[in-house]
Amino acid sequence: MVCDSCGQGEAVVHLTQIVDNQMTTSHLCEHCAAAKGLDTAEGQPNFALTDFLAQMGEAPDQDASLEATCGFCGLTLAAFRETGRLGCSHCYATFDSHLRGVLRRIHGGTQHLGKVYLPSDSTASERAKRAEGLRGRLRRAVESEDFERAAELRDLIRTLEPS
Repeated sequence: MVCDSCGQGEAVVHLTQIVDNQMTTSHLCEHCAAAKGLDTAEGQPNFALTDFLAQMGEAPDQDASLEATCGFCGLTLAAFRETGRLGCSHCYATFDSHLRGVLRRIHGGTQHLGKVYLPSDSTASERAKRAEGLRGRLRRAVESEDFERAAELRDLIRTLEPS
């Protein structure tokens, strides 16, 4: 099979991506896959996560690398290797050099390509709640025939509602 990107090399990486509920499959040669940030090194067998974590400290100076400590939460690399859990978001930066290889072998790359969490627009929901409360007060003002107050409430509701 020929590479979909360059049309010259033999496709050795078959990449399937889902973006906005649209699935695309690309067949890439080693050069084009590397250009997209995908790891194409052969000979890396599939290991369990515990094996990946165990390999993290196998640098020539293993004792020094296990002394790395997160300055925010105090987690050590040795403690991370035992539990398999990071202590805080700052641990990713602290143990970056140790995590890159593990993440590359597990996910095929070190760049995030998935969905991004976006918090809901709290100001819009707060405005909607306030407008609902004002509508109740407007209804009571109309029932009690306080039309001046009803006009003020109507104007407040219009400022809160989107155009």
